[in-house]
Amino acid sequence: MPGHAAAPPTPDDIRGFLRGVIDPELGSDIVDLGMVRDVTVGHDGSVVVTIALTTSGCPLRAQIQRDVRNRVSSAPGVSAVKIDWAEMNDAERTRAMDKARFNVSQRPEDTSVDPNTRVILVASGKGGVGKSSVTANLAAALALRGLKVGVLDADVWGFSIPRMLGLNGRLAARADGQKKRMVPLERRIGTGSVRAVSMGLLVDDEETALMWRGLMLNRGVQHFLQDVDWGSDLDYLLVDMPPGTGDVQMGVAKLIPRAEVLVVTTPAVAAQKVAIRAVSMARKSYLRVAGAIENMSEFTCEHGDTYALFGTGGGQNLADTAGVPLLGQIPIENAVADGGDLGEPAVLGDGQAARAFLAIAERIVTEAVPPAELAGCSARMLEAAVAALDAAEASA
Repeated sequence: MPGHAAAPPTPDDIRGFLRGVIDPELGSDIVDLGMVRDVTVGHDGSVVVTIALTTSGCPLRAQIQRDVRNRVSSAPGVSAVKIDWAEMNDAERTRAMDKARFNVSQRPEDTSVDPNTRVILVASGKGGVGKSSVTANLAAALALRGLKVGVLDADVWGFSIPRMLGLNGRLAARADGQKKRMVPLERRIGTGSVRAVSMGLLVDDEETALMWRGLMLNRGVQHFLQDVDWGSDLDYLLVDMPPGTGDVQMGVAKLIPRAEVLVVTTPAVAAQKVAIRAVSMARKSYLRVAGAIENMSEFTCEHGDTYALFGTGGGQNLADTAGVPLLGQIPIENAVADGGDLGEPAVLGDGQAARAFLAIAERIVTEAVPPAELAGCSARMLEAAVAALDAAEASA
């Protein structure tokens, strides 16, 4: 990382980061599946990872390669990443399939989020930086691209997502086998959709104060991850995290180790210095920090004059210190606040802020956290294998 002389990570550290890399076909992390054969770390921080694919012609090799590079390069002290490829033998392939099938059978006890859904935690070091506003507008921007986007409001004390997305009503439940699951409220936006869950959709009045301690907060968010029918067609799940580095953050990192993190700050140096703590916590939890976003960057008056009301440079300083890209700068604009109050995200209108949100969404999809690409591959190999085994058992 620029400006830091971090010690090289250990091979176990690297394996920890690689647990966030999911094989899209088998739906489990590559460490658990036995695909990570070896990890070596040089004194200079250079890392060599040996990955054994289920087949040498795996059509998802490019995605796995990208995810491995992104995860490993985000670890402090890593100077270079090299991937050596190998192919599983028959016994290893059988073990991987058995492990994947077992994980599928156990998934209801893990989370109800589909393995191919890209999970993004929108985090900040402190409150008041507009994190929830950024989350709501990015969700709408991604939906405008035709994507199906979930929003989990993990800021249990300070829930605001329902109002910002214009969602009214209460969460209902429907039977899923012997279990009931909550159904998110959904809103069509463009050719896509946004579906959300929030404590604000469970209380009678949005002005109700929830006086919960840390354990209850963590358990509430866990319910949203385990007991909500998010659907197997969800492209992205954005999690509006509470500010800081507490119980909820640690709980989410444990439940969704494949999640990626976007850190929101304002231009103020004080906010940037606090935001770097969110970066530190993410990396200690082996989560990849995908980028930084600067909110409330500048205000342009009707005469065209620009004023940096909250200072300058905080977003770029955060990005440089963390060694991640600055994905965008969102100007101060009445439309953002008004849209949040009225339930019409600013990105659905016109203006500098709308264009900034659209540009950030573009970078998320094309660079920072691309959606899972399953077209043209045997992406349902596991389901086919399970169906064949079930058919064989039925005819025996």
